[in-house]
Amino acid sequence: MKTWMLLPCALLATTLVAQTPAPVPAGTALMVKLDTTLATFSNKVGDPFRARITQPVVIEGKTVIPAGAMVEGRVTKVSEPRRISGKPTLGILPEAVILPTGERYYLDATLTDTNIKGSDVNQEGQFKGSGHDRRDTVEQGGGTAGGMLIGGLIGGPPGILIGGAVGAGASTGHWLAKHHSAVLPAGTELTLELNRPMAMTNTTMPAPTGGSN
Repeated sequence: MKTWMLLPCALLATTLVAQTPAPVPAGTALMVKLDTTLATFSNKVGDPFRARITQPVVIEGKTVIPAGAMVEGRVTKVSEPRRISGKPTLGILPEAVILPTGERYYLDATLTDTNIKGSDVNQEGQFKGSGHDRRDTVEQGGGTAGGMLIGGLIGGPPGILIGGAVGAGASTGHWLAKHHSAVLPAGTELTLELNRPMAMTNTTMPAPTGGSN
């Protein structure tokens, strides 16, 4: 290539680099609000979800992800223990950011927090619902005591032991019937943290299939 042709090419390359948005650094928090209700009693692994960015992401003085941009992802874990121990669990995987212009970008992020009081998000980004709480313990203790009292009145000391076992079983069944679940209602505010830099280069990704809840 002749020297006189190199100068325009160099200028064009410089212009393109200047127009390419800087990547969003790893560790950046994305504040989003769920458009989809997610729950352990109604969702299954693979179900899609949608959320919207509520605070713009600004890099070097430029807004690279505006408020209103959509986040799409899918459910990765649904666990609803039918036991006293254990907590119902919801796992979600954010997969893409879609700008208002329609541009779609790959997203590698993990859920780190929600605005639901008393909720828990573990290191894997899984949302934990309430499990066996203090009220359940009181109810179970009350059921045992009530059973022992009834058993004692009926059959003396042996009846106390039998009544206690029956009472505990009944209160445990009551707890199971309460069907504890993990629920993220539409409108829940989530904090997502980027696991690695997010390159703001357009990529074609298939949209999730299936309906929202």
